[in-house]
Amino acid sequence: MTDTYVSLIAGGVSTRDAAALTGTVRSTAARRHTAATAPTPAVSAPPAPDPANKLTDLERRRVLEVLTSDRFVDLAPLQIYAQLLDEGLYLCSVSTMYRVLAANALVAERRRLARHPAQVCPELVATAPRQVYSWDITKLAGKGTYFDAYVMIDIYSRYLVGVHVHTHESGVLAKELMEQIFTVHGVP
Repeated sequence: MTDTYVSLIAGGVSTRDAAALTGTVRSTAARRHTAATAPTPAVSAPPAPDPANKLTDLERRRVLEVLTSDRFVDLAPLQIYAQLLDEGLYLCSVSTMYRVLAANALVAERRRLARHPAQVCPELVATAPRQVYSWDITKLAGKGTYFDAYVMIDIYSRYLVGVHVHTHESGVLAKELMEQIFTVHGVP
């Protein structure tokens, strides 16, 4: 079908007439034609042989021992490389040090670090009004100045229990807001 279509176009017939004569859609025929003439992917080359100067397993273990030793555990491979060269010792290149560390999953951090256990955030749940209040201080833009809006809200009913607006933020003002609200509405 596409061979006929292509031969008609090569003979000077318009693509519209060639599509009508062969009963194919022009876009489908064109797509099949370009897929048929597309170059085939290149055959992959055989894997390269290992370099002649590749480290042996014993040498890789020696490099890993040096990199994780107490003396070098806090240093980057570039710093270790420089210090060893100053001492007249060449183990391997810096990039090989990184490859050895990556192969042993030690690239990120080699020091012993304190791991803090994940703690669950306390969550307060209200099943009725006046059980849990939440408060915040919000900046309000004024003419050339900002005001602080102290707001306390009942988290169950979303009722604004109290609002104070002041020119500055202060712990004393927040305490006054809470005392006033607890006097009027009771302590949740």
